[in-house]
Amino acid sequence: MRTDRITRCCLFVLLLLLAGQGGADARRCTPTPWDEIGPFYRPNAPVRNSLGKGYVLTGTVRSSADCSPIPNARIEFWHTGPAGTYDDAHRAAVITGADGRYRLETSPPPGYGQRPPHIHILVDVNGFEGLVTQHYPKRGVKSARFDLVLVPEPEQGAGVGGSRAEDLVRPGKQHH
Repeated sequence: MRTDRITRCCLFVLLLLLAGQGGADARRCTPTPWDEIGPFYRPNAPVRNSLGKGYVLTGTVRSSADCSPIPNARIEFWHTGPAGTYDDAHRAAVITGADGRYRLETSPPPGYGQRPPHIHILVDVNGFEGLVTQHYPKRGVKSARFDLVLVPEPEQGAGVGGSRAEDLVRPGKQHH
């Protein structure tokens, strides 16, 4: 009788382990949707995490495969200044830490024309498809969290060179 209990206990533990393993494999993050890059992107934004005061945007860059954080991702931000025009004072690049986190402090971007306030974002890191998207701050809110979820690149031959950011913004680029 004792042996039967031990056997049932071991089977139960084995089932829990298998269920837990399946749960880990099933954990996926939904990729961040693409959004319009707009006509005002300029490559090579200066690395800095502050463009002013009044609005803080934070988040984590993650893999869609398993939700793991992605370190050393380069995130470029650009938005309009108080006058409603794009300028160098409102461009920045931030590199994620070992935990995949980023932080940008900026002035709240104004809307212009028919566009609501928005911050353009381009994310680039080896091993993942690049991402172009936008964050839309809510009026009157002083901070937001915006996680960026990237899709792993299909495994192909190594040695692909060139400017990845330029490839992301090439006219006619197919994206999801």
